[in-house]
Amino acid sequence: MIISSYLVVVSLVIALLALSLKVVKEYERLVVFFLGRFQVVKKPGLRIIIPGIQQAARVDLRVITMDVPGQDVISRDNVTVRVNAVLYFRVVDPEKAIIQVENYYIAISQLAQTTLRSVLGQHELDEMLSEREKMNADLQEIIDKQSDAWGIKVSMVEIKHVDLNENMIRAIAKQAEAERERRAKVIHAEGELQASEKLLAAANVISQNPQALQLRYLQTLNDISNENATTVVFPLPIDLIQALMGKKE
Repeated sequence: MIISSYLVVVSLVIALLALSLKVVKEYERLVVFFLGRFQVVKKPGLRIIIPGIQQAARVDLRVITMDVPGQDVISRDNVTVRVNAVLYFRVVDPEKAIIQVENYYIAISQLAQTTLRSVLGQHELDEMLSEREKMNADLQEIIDKQSDAWGIKVSMVEIKHVDLNENMIRAIAKQAEAERERRAKVIHAEGELQASEKLLAAANVISQNPQALQLRYLQTLNDISNENATTVVFPLPIDLIQALMGKKE
C-alpha cells in the first residue's frame, strides 16, 4: 500500500514536471503571465512554468510571409481592377503582440487588405502599372506605422498582380497600337524634314559652284546609261542648257 502511494506521488511529480518544463527555441519567446498579469518574456532555453498559476504564450520572431487576398479596387480614373500582394513582417515586441491585439496575424491581414484598397484607389491605372515601386513603399510605410502599436515590424510589401477585365485589356491594346502609329508618323516626318534640309543645303552648294552642277549632271547621265532602258539620252552642254533657261526667263 505504501509502495503504491509512493508510485502515485512520483507519477504526479513527473507529470507536474512534464507540464512545467517548456523548451523555448532560438527563434521563439515565451510571454509569461502570473495569475493573469504579465510577468516576463522568457528567452530561449529550458524554462519552468508553474501550471495553474502561470500561463505562457509562444511568439515566433521569424519573418512571416503573408499573401494578401485579391481586392477589387476602383482607380482614380474609375477603372475597376483586382489587385493582390504579398506582405513580409515579423514580431519585434512579443509583449505587445500578445497583449495589445487578440490575434496579430488576422489583424495584420485585415489592415493590409484595407490599406491596399485605400492606397491604390488614389492612383490612376497607368500609375498602378508603371509605378509599383512607389506604391509598394507607400503601402509598407502606412502598414508599418499602424502596426507599430502591436509590436509588429513590416519590412516589405510587394504588389504581385494587377488584373484587368477583357474590355480594358482590349482598350489598352488599342491605345498602345495608336501610340506606335503616332511614333512611326513622327519619325517619318522627322526624316522628311532632315532630308529636305539636306537637299536645301545641296542646292545652295550647287548654286554657288557651277562645277558641282557639271559633276552632278555627268553623274546623272552615267546612272541613266547603266540602267537597262530603251531610252536614248543625248547629253547637252551645261552652258547651252543655262542659256536656254535664261532665254525662257
